[in-house]
Amino acid sequence: MENFFDLVPLVVFVPLVGLLINLFTGKHLGERGVGIVAVGASGIAFLISLLLWLAQVDTGYKPVVVDLPLFSDWISIPAAGVEIPWQFRVDTLSVTMMMAVTFVGTVIHLYAVGYMHGDERFPRFFVYMNLFLVFMLILVTGNNFLMMFVGWEGVGLCSYLLIGFWFDKPGGVGWKNSDAARKAFIVNRVGDFGLVLGVLITFWTFGTLDFYKPDELPMAAHHAAEAAEEPVFAPEIPHEAEPHIEGPMGVFNQAEVWLEEGGHDVNFGMFSLSFESTITVITLLFLLGATGKSAQIPLFVWLPDAMAGPTPVSALIHAATMVTAGVYMMVRSNVFYHASDAASFVVALIGATTAIVAGFIAVGQWDIKRVLAYSTISQLGFMVAAVGVGAYAAAMFHLVTHAFFKALLFLGSGSVIHGMEHGHHHVAHGGHDHDDEFDPQDMRYMGGLRHKMPRTYWTYLFGTLALAGIIPFAGFWSKDEILLDALKAGVDDARLEGYLAFVLLVMAAAFTAFYMWRQMALVFYGKPRHAAAEHAEESSNLMVYPLIVLAFFSLVIGVINVPSGFPILGAIFGEHEFTSWLEHAVTYAHAASFNVLLASFAVVLALVAIYVARAIYNDRALETLGQQDPLELDERTEGLFAVAKAKLYWDDAYFKYLIFPYRRAAYWLAEQLDWRFWHDYVHKTVIQKNFHIATEFLTQPVDKGIIDRGFNSLGRLMQIIAQRIRVIQTGYVRTYAWTVLLGTLLVVFIILFPVIRGMLGL
Repeated sequence: MENFFDLVPLVVFVPLVGLLINLFTGKHLGERGVGIVAVGASGIAFLISLLLWLAQVDTGYKPVVVDLPLFSDWISIPAAGVEIPWQFRVDTLSVTMMMAVTFVGTVIHLYAVGYMHGDERFPRFFVYMNLFLVFMLILVTGNNFLMMFVGWEGVGLCSYLLIGFWFDKPGGVGWKNSDAARKAFIVNRVGDFGLVLGVLITFWTFGTLDFYKPDELPMAAHHAAEAAEEPVFAPEIPHEAEPHIEGPMGVFNQAEVWLEEGGHDVNFGMFSLSFESTITVITLLFLLGATGKSAQIPLFVWLPDAMAGPTPVSALIHAATMVTAGVYMMVRSNVFYHASDAASFVVALIGATTAIVAGFIAVGQWDIKRVLAYSTISQLGFMVAAVGVGAYAAAMFHLVTHAFFKALLFLGSGSVIHGMEHGHHHVAHGGHDHDDEFDPQDMRYMGGLRHKMPRTYWTYLFGTLALAGIIPFAGFWSKDEILLDALKAGVDDARLEGYLAFVLLVMAAAFTAFYMWRQMALVFYGKPRHAAAEHAEESSNLMVYPLIVLAFFSLVIGVINVPSGFPILGAIFGEHEFTSWLEHAVTYAHAASFNVLLASFAVVLALVAIYVARAIYNDRALETLGQQDPLELDERTEGLFAVAKAKLYWDDAYFKYLIFPYRRAAYWLAEQLDWRFWHDYVHKTVIQKNFHIATEFLTQPVDKGIIDRGFNSLGRLMQIIAQRIRVIQTGYVRTYAWTVLLGTLLVVFIILFPVIRGMLGL
């Protein structure tokens, strides 16, 4: 199966072909044809990822580097020693990301065919969706930081295109959508600046950007081979990808060697840093990049506004692409983060704080998708915190499980919104009274939808229980592993960030269960609180079947990493299978044993939070629900709810201290400096006025007074001469004959003058 590795370029190429077909022929294919091409391209990419997984298993999980034909020397500057090939890396980490991205992406594409039915830009939407997959797959398959950065920037571009896809909606909605797209793009540029600096310092330090060279194995593979008392072998490279790079090792193997040797310094010209300090700088800059893409403090503010895009876009961004890029990048760089205690502390603190902050804010939101957006931010905080405490396998495990149940919840919310819109359409065209301010995403207008949309309800319930961490759903296994690893980092390794992360993440887990059941109650329980909810209809099969598929995986996907010591399931499915799989690519991946006390505590905490949420949002409270939440009506909680509703004033603070001063500065630069000073004073007063003075002087005294008068005088002189000469023009033939005779005699005299002069002795 080693030849299967040659298929990895097709993972990117097939969606690229799909988007090109729809780009040039989509208008002629119709919705059915466009959908088949887009979904088919994503589905084929998943099948190729599946073959790569089989090849990894068959070849003993060895990593392989494959060159793209004609691109082996992608960037080559021999004089500067720069050699950056376009290479694909196939190892257990990249295959994990490929399978998650393409499978969840395919389900979302299929759902989107039904959701976007009737949209006038249907082909363009799927061009953007396929392009999103292309760039995400480039990001996770690249064998160097620069290739990863191409995908990194590409998903940022696609998010801009898709978040603002409905930029032309009337009533000011289009402006809000375009503003949200611009906000996402600009905020991510801040994080990308940090990543670019980190990549540049990495190249300066190591002289290469390759993760590993084609003839290298990750240290984890060496350790595994030594433990098995087997010889370490280099992966076999296909003939089109023969090792051709000479010089330094890849950055991660080289970092391992230098860390083991110690005493290395990195010279930056005017100063130098120890290698360990340089690694800390690099990892902190990488963290800044991750806070942008993976929506962590302080750059998480773009993600809630990203709900402006169509719901399949929200699902794709939150579940399978973009926001997972930062977590993947840090897990891929686990050698760096493991080497820097300072950076790991900051990462754990940022992740855990983001988890609790976003979880708290979610409690005060009314928009069904905005609640899920803050939920995503919170869950990404779990993953980032896991990286900070060294639980790289747990971070990836939660990334995978989260992809399924978060995609399910977003697509489920889209089904709810779709049903509400149909209900409102029925009311508006049935002659009934209806609210012109109706918002199909506002949960205050919903209620009782479990009877109107039963299949959506049951699948949404599965996603909610998975996100809340209720056993046996997927979120229980992955979230519990992060909590356990955080606790062990504190207790076993005496690391402060372990204790901090554990406490904050436990609180975040409680908030998760509470706000998700609050959402379940507001959306599905009680009685309909609006005519649109009363007339809501279940979505089409094309939208519901993807929900059922994702609900199934939200229930069972957790068993891919059953912890050791768990009764029955460990014997059936194996123990820590996913962690063992990742160990072949992630050097410092590790697994922890099952802790029944912690698991029981986490589940009981989630159930208590659900019980409290249901007690507050009971049927009686829902029947009397107006524009205020029950927590707003309780004087004990109204202050906290107001803060959560205001999103901790985070956006307000950014507007007051960043956006508003920037706008004031931009207005001053545009109005005062550019228009009044540069345009009015410099252009008009200094340049234009002086130009007019100079031209007036050149026109009147110089041009008219000197030049024109001189030429006019010359003209008058010619007139006088002409008048004098004109008198000889009599018109008589005899006059002209005499003139010719005299002229002839004059010519003869001139010719004979030298002879006459000689004869006369003159």
